[in-house]
Amino acid sequence: MRSLYRFRKGIVIIWIILTLFMGYFAFQLPGILSGSGFEMEGSYARTQKVLEEEFNQDPRPLILLFEKEKGASKSKFEEFIYETVNHLLEEYDGEAAPPQYKNDYAYVSLSLKDDTNIDKIKSHLPKHEEFAVFLTGSKVIEEEMSQGSQTDLKNAEMIGLPIALIVLLIAFGGLVAAGIPIVIGIIAVLSTMGIVYLLGHYINLSIFVLNVVPMIGLALSIDFALLYINRFREELTKHPVKQAIANTTKTAGRSIAFSGICVALGLSGMLFIEVDIFRSVAIGGIAVVIVSVLSALTFLPAFLSLIGHKINKAMIIKGTQNQQAKWKKFASFVMKRPILMTLASLILLTIALLPIKDMELEIPDATALPADSETRIAYEIFEDNFLPSDESNVIFVLQTKDNLLTKKSLLKVEDFISKLEEEGLVNKVDSIFSAAGVHTEEFLAIIQNTQMKTQVQPLLDSFTTNNKTLLYVTIDAPATSEKAKDWVRDIEGEDMPLSFTVGGFSKFNQEIFDEIYEKVPLGLLLIIGSTYLILLVAFRSVLIPLKAILMNMFSLGAAFGIVVWIFQEGHLGNAPTAIGLMIPVIAFAVVFGLSMDYEVFLISRIQEEYLRTKDNNLATLQGLTITSKIITAAAAIMIVVTGAFAFTEIVPVKQIGIAVALSILIDATIVRMILVPSLMKLLGDWNWWVPFKREKVRKPGK
Repeated sequence: MRSLYRFRKGIVIIWIILTLFMGYFAFQLPGILSGSGFEMEGSYARTQKVLEEEFNQDPRPLILLFEKEKGASKSKFEEFIYETVNHLLEEYDGEAAPPQYKNDYAYVSLSLKDDTNIDKIKSHLPKHEEFAVFLTGSKVIEEEMSQGSQTDLKNAEMIGLPIALIVLLIAFGGLVAAGIPIVIGIIAVLSTMGIVYLLGHYINLSIFVLNVVPMIGLALSIDFALLYINRFREELTKHPVKQAIANTTKTAGRSIAFSGICVALGLSGMLFIEVDIFRSVAIGGIAVVIVSVLSALTFLPAFLSLIGHKINKAMIIKGTQNQQAKWKKFASFVMKRPILMTLASLILLTIALLPIKDMELEIPDATALPADSETRIAYEIFEDNFLPSDESNVIFVLQTKDNLLTKKSLLKVEDFISKLEEEGLVNKVDSIFSAAGVHTEEFLAIIQNTQMKTQVQPLLDSFTTNNKTLLYVTIDAPATSEKAKDWVRDIEGEDMPLSFTVGGFSKFNQEIFDEIYEKVPLGLLLIIGSTYLILLVAFRSVLIPLKAILMNMFSLGAAFGIVVWIFQEGHLGNAPTAIGLMIPVIAFAVVFGLSMDYEVFLISRIQEEYLRTKDNNLATLQGLTITSKIITAAAAIMIVVTGAFAFTEIVPVKQIGIAVALSILIDATIVRMILVPSLMKLLGDWNWWVPFKREKVRKPGK
């Protein structure tokens, strides 16, 4: 503490230089973020790699969707398609598949070799009175999501930061004290985004990092500063600046350190899941937590040491004791009826929990974009007209030990196809044999004849390499169905004549879902177990950490129930849509830590009072009364900063923002105002029980 005070000017200067340096890189972060983040090692990824590198297939082609007005000339429509595609191929090096037609629509798969700007391609699309052309596909969807995320971040900051400043102004009453947490928030977020930019050159980072890092960073760092400044001002009324800083760091600083550890542990649980989106969000989140804690425990005390009593300058709202009196009265009311209040709270939370049982999870696709997005509308038209809803395509890459074009190898391929066709779910198998319209013996005769082999060479190039061949299998189940996921999982365990990998959207879905369901329990065990141990050490209590974790789980569950009601059931002006697969995992990791922030601060203050008075009921009442205003402000800031993302356009970001804001709102009202005082009263001195403690424990209520 002495070093912090002694070198306060140097510490402030170092942080300013660091922020400016990292801020330069922070503004470049969007340029290195790519993809939805749903990438992982597995059979699907290996199949995609073979298709791209050995068969020269574009795994994610652009889709040109054409639409004609009813009654318009079909021949002119075909001519418009031909001219549009040729014009694009003249502008960009690439290939196009033949057009596919249905009703008044057509589409062309377009593979461009250059990494061309999507907006630039759109600018080359022609306009016509009777026909229209739209660009869509996974690349276009991801590009629009990336651009939307950047816009959403700006909009959320424009909403969240001014309201956060108002909350701080109400909490502190002065412009100086209210402005410092905002500065701390900006320092933490800019520094972290610069660090994440540098990390992005070595690891794949999802575009969702752009929203999650500022969401966590602003909420956490502003709250840390709020709690620290509040305690500093309190200490400043009794001690000189140097001693006030020392006392604040020992109390509020300790709470910040412990809550930072809890938040980091909550996020670290995602590292178990070997899917890029979870790992990148975990890395970005942990980075912003570390920077927030460091800035709160170094820059903030150094800066406050410099300004000292000027922290109380520019006061425009006078504090009143009436607020504390009202909180004391309310807490007393609750503690006089602990059983009734506990039951009422649990009933409310259970009602909110109920919709969870019907929650449907899906990997975000075009539906993540706004309902009026041209890219989304075009893709949905493409899906409705050209992708059968009751079946899906599975790609097999078969690998032989010897050259594929030998009788022994081809017989094994034919045997493999026969076994697939015996599968009840298989509708059709397209292979080199079905494409040529022959069986093994005839096929061998064709490829052994030089002239005939030249005629089938395009087929050989499409279906075979030296020792690999492709099978396109159609199964009677939608790609997202459990039936399709079970089939692609089970087929890998069957005894087949050749080694193989499996691809297709159903395999992509199956691997992602399996990875999450298998690894989430490990993450939960780490988060809950380590958080319990940290809080056990912090509060020297067996029951308080257990209560904190259980109440956290209840508030999270209730929040998710409401999220399902809002989005999946389509209330409050939202079109019905499934919940993004990553939302529960990310929101749990974020909220579990964030809500522990002021939970730690509250219980720390109650513990202080208990150690001083040895009276549990008085300590609870005093702790709640003293911290009520500042913790309410802390929770309000978290709700404002995270809830601002509810006004964004990208649906998964909106879902995360609402889930986090709701969880904190429930935690700050029902849990903190009712459940905490009720349970503290019911358990009495048992709240502070630990094994092998010498003090005799008094019975509850005595």
